Order: sequence, then structure tokens, then C-alpha cells
Amino acid sequence: MAIKPPVTPKKPIGLPSTDEGGSVVLERRTEKVKPPQMYQVVMLNDDYTPMEFVVVIIQEFFGKDLEAATQIMLKIHLEGKGVCGVYSRDVAATKVDQVLDAAAKAGHPLKCVSEPLD
Repeated sequence: MAIKPPVTPKKPIGLPSTDEGGSVVLERRTEKVKPPQMYQVVMLNDDYTPMEFVVVIIQEFFGKDLEAATQIMLKIHLEGKGVCGVYSRDVAATKVDQVLDAAAKAGHPLKCVSEPLD
């Protein structure tokens, strides 16, 4: 009974090409990932919400100290609106909901929105 030696193909089918040394050469492609879009949480002025309440809200939900919260409150009062913080979209939406819920529970018409940061 005659046995033939196995035949090895010269180039494997479906595999990347090799260089002269027999090693596989792969190209590395770097992809640049953009950082997520940031949003600023803005409180709007009204004539009914007490300034002390706004300061407490800024301290509680935005982690500001008394002096920083007072400065933001004065900016809201004098300019009509003030930025309380900059966050990713989901965190900014949560902060807005927290502020609006606290204001509604206290019976104040305080408004808060999130805007995309340019």
C-alpha cells in the first residue's frame, strides 16, 4: 500500500499576507474618540423665590460653599440667569430634575434648565 505525503498549500486561504520572513503584518489604525458633549445647568431668576432658598439649593445639589453659592445667586438675581455647574447630559438632566422637584415641594416657582456648552 502506497502512502502519499500530505500536500501543504503554498498560501493559506483567507489569512493575511505574510512578508518574506514568514511573519504576519497587521496595520494599526488609531481612532480618535471625541469627549462627550457637556451641558451647563442654568438657574433662571424669578420675583418670588427667596434668595436664601436659592443659596441652599445651590449648596445642596451643586456642592458649592456658602460664598460661591451666594455669588451664583447674586448673578442669577442681577443678570437673570446663572450657571450652577457643567456636567454630562445625563448628570445635568438629573440636577435639573432635583432642583425642580425641591422647588415644587417648597412651593417656589424656581426654574432651572440645562443648555449645551459651546
